[in-house]
Amino acid sequence: MPNPLVRKLENFVRLSPEEKQALERIAQPTRRLGAREDVIRDGERPRHVNVVLEGWACRYKQLEDGRRQVISIFLPGDLCDPHVFVLRNMDHSLGTLTPVVLAEIPETAIRDVAQEYPRLAEALWWEMLMTAAIQREWTVSLGQRLATERLGHLFCELFLRLRAVGMTSETSCEFPITQADLGDAMGLSTVHINRTLKELRAEGLIRLRGRQLTIPDFPALRAASLFDPAYLHYERDPSVSDAD
Repeated sequence: MPNPLVRKLENFVRLSPEEKQALERIAQPTRRLGAREDVIRDGERPRHVNVVLEGWACRYKQLEDGRRQVISIFLPGDLCDPHVFVLRNMDHSLGTLTPVVLAEIPETAIRDVAQEYPRLAEALWWEMLMTAAIQREWTVSLGQRLATERLGHLFCELFLRLRAVGMTSETSCEFPITQADLGDAMGLSTVHINRTLKELRAEGLIRLRGRQLTIPDFPALRAASLFDPAYLHYERDPSVSDAD
């Protein structure tokens, strides 16, 4: 299977064989972690850029009393901040939601590849700006969207992000995270998440069984969730498959 980082960045710019090889050379599997483990903790010094190659991870903040806010979800192909090494210390934690395989890219490797291949440098900036755009949409969800809209919007986003790296099958994708994780991300209790999922199921907008999410009618869920994929800034509309 092609490197998911290469697949993701090609949603912004078509990469040459040399550019792909350069990315694949620096983004090799270097670390494996189980579910519910920290990649790096708040306050620690970042020494390299983490790239998720397999599995799901998250960025989170935890209060002193143990309450946790999931700030973002990382999927295969995602960089956990391509320029994080400019910080003296982390101001948040990165943790795994499932078992993951990571590539740990040293600062020098990122700088060298960006200098040698200007289009890759631009693609890395695109990735960082898209991450910021996703963060803005999550803020809107927490502040303004109803519970059904929050969850539906998240399902639409994650489905398209997975499709962008070739990890969906028609109307379905893997969905391995728990209702507690969804609650931590969407600012809702587990009871509220459960009730909201029942509403989305009853309306025929989703099917969630085991570790698989199915969206039978993407336009319908998109409309019900007030979802506009423009903030993902893909080169082409990821809601339209190649078969379509």
